[in-house]
Amino acid sequence: METTSTTRVLHPYWPRDLSIPNYVANDRSMSEILVFLFSVSGVFLLVTWLITGREGTGGRMGVWRRLAVCWFAVCGFIHGVIEGWFSLYYHIIPADQSFLSQLWKEYSKGDSRYVIADNFTVCMETVTAWFWGPLSFWAVFAFLTNKPYRFVLQLIVSLGQLYGAVLYFYTEHRDGYAHSELGHPVYFWFYFVFLNVLWIVIPLALIVDAWRQLSAAQAHTDTARAHKSKRN
Repeated sequence: METTSTTRVLHPYWPRDLSIPNYVANDRSMSEILVFLFSVSGVFLLVTWLITGREGTGGRMGVWRRLAVCWFAVCGFIHGVIEGWFSLYYHIIPADQSFLSQLWKEYSKGDSRYVIADNFTVCMETVTAWFWGPLSFWAVFAFLTNKPYRFVLQLIVSLGQLYGAVLYFYTEHRDGYAHSELGHPVYFWFYFVFLNVLWIVIPLALIVDAWRQLSAAQAHTDTARAHKSKRN
């Protein structure tokens, strides 16, 4: 009599009975991966901060505006490179040992949807990588060169980021937070909650800022037109 047995590959992801047959464990530590991520992000932030400190065509930027431009520079790196990698190689990440694949396998401890190529995450990250990544860098350029459309870019990118982050949290909420160890201080609260809630709080502030800037510009245009019509 033949007996069949199912060999289940061990992995650190939730739910614990998740089937990832081609999974290969990382050979890089969590600290190596996080140091890389925050170091490169820090370099983008520092370089952008130094560049925005120079006297530009529109005068010297204030602290708030410089921080906003730094944010877009970091977003360009994260969206374009980190999330761009996922959008291209999501189908091989569980078995791949490239550094960025290992980064995603580490992050997946906080949201295993990334290691199983969940349809929502693939679609959301692809849009984020190929739209908000380039547009983030374009926003940096627009602010550095004082382009008149800079706040339009700020509004578009921030709305896209906010929309994606809200859907990201809401879809997982409807799944009962099944793809993470609920309450874990690192994987749930830091990876899943903190690292993603930034794309709700900061874009919200930038949306309000863009709203005010564009409203002021429109008010100025309306006033100028009214004065012109009176003279005529």
